[in-house]
Amino acid sequence: MIKRYLLASLWVCASCFSTFSMAQKMTISDLQFNGLQRITLGAALLSLPIREGDEVDDYQLSLALKKLYASKYFASIELERSGNILIFNVKERPSISNVALTGNDKLSDEQIFDSLKSSGIKEGEPLDRTTLSSIEKSLEDFYHSIGKYSAKVETVVTTLPRNRVAIQFIFREGLTAKILQINIVGNSVYSDEKLLKRLSLRDSGGWWDVFADDNYQKQKLAGDLEVIKSYYLDRGYIRFNIDETQVALTPNKKGVYVTVNVDEGEIYKVSDVKFIGNLLGKEETIRALISFGKDDIYAASEVAFAEQNIRKYFGRLGYAYPEIKTYPEIDDEAHQVIVNFSIEPGQRGYVRNINISGNSTTKDIVLRREMRQMEGSWLSSEKIEQSKARLNRLGFFAKVDIETSRVSNDLVDINVKVEEQSSGSFNAGIGYGTESGMSLSAGIQQNNFLGSGDKVGFEAKFNDYSTNASINYTTPYLTKDAVSGGVRIFYDKFEAGDANIIDYTNKTYGVRFNLGFPVNEINRLGFGVGWESNGISQLNSYAQLQTFWDIYGSLLNDDSSVDFQNFDVTARWTRNNLDKGQLPTQGMKHSLWAKMTVPGSDLQYFKINFEISNYQRISDDGDWTTLLRASAGYGNGYGKFEGSDQILPFFENYYVGGYRTLRGFSSNTVGPRAIYLSEINGNNSGEITDKALGGNAKYTLSAELIFPVPLLDEAYTRQVRSSLFIDAGEVWDTEFNYAQYSQASCSYNCDYFGDYSKPGRIRASIGTQLTWISPMGPLVFTLAWPVKKYEGDDTEIFSFNIGNSF
Repeated sequence: MIKRYLLASLWVCASCFSTFSMAQKMTISDLQFNGLQRITLGAALLSLPIREGDEVDDYQLSLALKKLYASKYFASIELERSGNILIFNVKERPSISNVALTGNDKLSDEQIFDSLKSSGIKEGEPLDRTTLSSIEKSLEDFYHSIGKYSAKVETVVTTLPRNRVAIQFIFREGLTAKILQINIVGNSVYSDEKLLKRLSLRDSGGWWDVFADDNYQKQKLAGDLEVIKSYYLDRGYIRFNIDETQVALTPNKKGVYVTVNVDEGEIYKVSDVKFIGNLLGKEETIRALISFGKDDIYAASEVAFAEQNIRKYFGRLGYAYPEIKTYPEIDDEAHQVIVNFSIEPGQRGYVRNINISGNSTTKDIVLRREMRQMEGSWLSSEKIEQSKARLNRLGFFAKVDIETSRVSNDLVDINVKVEEQSSGSFNAGIGYGTESGMSLSAGIQQNNFLGSGDKVGFEAKFNDYSTNASINYTTPYLTKDAVSGGVRIFYDKFEAGDANIIDYTNKTYGVRFNLGFPVNEINRLGFGVGWESNGISQLNSYAQLQTFWDIYGSLLNDDSSVDFQNFDVTARWTRNNLDKGQLPTQGMKHSLWAKMTVPGSDLQYFKINFEISNYQRISDDGDWTTLLRASAGYGNGYGKFEGSDQILPFFENYYVGGYRTLRGFSSNTVGPRAIYLSEINGNNSGEITDKALGGNAKYTLSAELIFPVPLLDEAYTRQVRSSLFIDAGEVWDTEFNYAQYSQASCSYNCDYFGDYSKPGRIRASIGTQLTWISPMGPLVFTLAWPVKKYEGDDTEIFSFNIGNSF
């Protein structure tokens, strides 16, 4: 291009002298262009630095011609004079009709087109042929950087009518060069094997080594060299240096030999840690943030971690942009290092505005009330972290990013950007069991109703054993102090015999009111009051039920049905510091719940439940996570009824089984079985059913390894994950009188019978689960195999559920 400008300048000068001969200056009366086709006259004139009426000389005309060439509109320009009229005879550059790519497997079309556009190669633009060769070279250089040294890029320009051209880039990528050998020279402290196993690149491992990455890539090699350097710097070798790296290419360009020359040096220890700058009188606190001290081996990673801790500390104090730098003073004779931390906190900042974006459905107020960093207050990184955690725990967003942008030295804006996800669920379920067959359920729950953050739900279930309908409403901010309030109205007809439980029918309806009170950022208390009516009918006379009717038999109606009217109070404590509301990867959640009917109710009893979930990341990004879960429950009666001690009603018993509690076993099937006896004394004869009775005590345990779904596109990794699990659990009845039944002879299913008053009949299963946060709500697919079971247990290998899975 420069050569072309110089030639043009010389031509212009020659042309000027020949055309204007002795005339040194002229006054322009008109500017004319010949040969314009696509380029408008106005666009051409805008490229000229001269105008009508200007007095110009040869030098100014030369500059004008250069400007026209610089516009890249024209392939050639000839300048003529007719009196005081300047005439530009131009030939336009051809326009690009289309751009085609062939043979590019390693680079996507989008990547290449973006690069071409930045170089001016795109449809409708004039073609500058001088750029094509540089584009070819840059593309070939990229291929060389990833080990494809035989790659070639060729450009074919086809002339079309009306001064147009078609451009085709032909890629011949070739094969990636293999790393034939990596040699490390100069290392004596650590062996080649110990260093090489830390590299992402490997020598060619042969067809059997399927995990070896032996394709040479320049960028990966640079990263591997940093890994080696960090390995030494973290072990005291502060003078470690990579002197030279040689990459030798084989003649056929299919293999490379890599040689890395290193100078290890000696181990250095820390002789002192000093601070310079403005410490704001916090030196003692800052020193406590540093994990190393005198006589410790120098470790670069610990120094970097200390810088990060100091930066976070000043961030909590409101200093948004502190400058923390480390200057080591190295004593090569004593092999010691003085670590100097230079600290300049800068000016303390306060927040001007909080800007929220990405919430197309959720109202701004819903996000702002979760923010612990307020507008107009001092900036605190700790409060920003708390705000982000609270937004994540709402469960409305797939992603939450919070950044600060500096407005002035002491003023910042906070930018909150969210990516919304489905916060409602169509609660449907399909399950298949080896004996229970198919079951269906349906319901709707919206946890972010009309973007308000309120929870509204309607549920209606129709299956083999239950007809259920309920309406619930909860507002998390009944008051501005985050006191929540809610109400639930419900009706349920439960056919226990069809739910793998002993036969009875329970018609229940009632209403419940709840209030929740925040204790701090992660702890919350809840209290509720409720009224419930239970209508029990179609009772079978199994032996354990007789204990219940021995107490409450006087309440039976003439048709052997009974109605219980109960008022109750509930209390709940929840501690939740999970990082997200759905698919969490870090943190713990505890929940302790208690319910007690008030004195004067038809039935006086209490129930206590405890649940805990603990997520621990294995990988930094949380793709690999462990989950440990446990739950326990106990219930019993209190007080007396007509002189007898009250007990937990049988329809309030605990049950275990199903994908929520013990996967691999059908819902509600684990626990004590109902016993039928013809006579207790004398000639006792009886049988044990395969129907579960439940009990007043239970526990469940679960351990899961959560990992990303193989071959899944990265765009979906936040909505889908898979796991391997081990589940265990059991139910028992502390009020079961084993001595009463152990004397009876058993005529059927005798192997089921045991002492149900004690724990010890544990069930366990292993399996895998896939969870997807779909637009309809969480979808859960489970495959589970029982590894510890008892005769008569109803197992369920596969289950599928739509709805809340946590």
